[in-house]
Amino acid sequence: MPTKLNPYISFKDNTRQAMEFYKSVFGGKLDLQTFKELNGSKDPSEDNLIMHASLVSDDGLTLMASDTPARMEYKPGTNFSVSLSGDNEAELTDYFKKLADGGTITMPLEKAIWGDTFGMLNDKFGISWLVNISGSPAS
Repeated sequence: MPTKLNPYISFKDNTRQAMEFYKSVFGGKLDLQTFKELNGSKDPSEDNLIMHASLVSDDGLTLMASDTPARMEYKPGTNFSVSLSGDNEAELTDYFKKLADGGTITMPLEKAIWGDTFGMLNDKFGISWLVNISGSPAS
């Protein structure tokens, strides 16, 4: 699978409604997974919040999103990231390392609870990046 680049938006408790709206605009297939389904709840109030949403339009547009749990800061205007995802471990690991140069790794590239390798960083220009390597062991 080729590496994909797409926006990843954070919402505050209304990801489901937002993504259903975007589906009505762009069409396509919407997948929603809750914190409870992905074993990501730290508090029962998070159980039904969306931990990961993915909308893929029939034209190939991809939009991803999640709810921001209470334990994490939510600041409108900075509530987006750029996501790199795919299954090419060497390529994505290299992107992660290069983007982190001069920036700040906020979550190391490591095995995530959903089984992929995942990491987060802010590059030296302040842009938030998410990197997800499908089906690969943590490096």
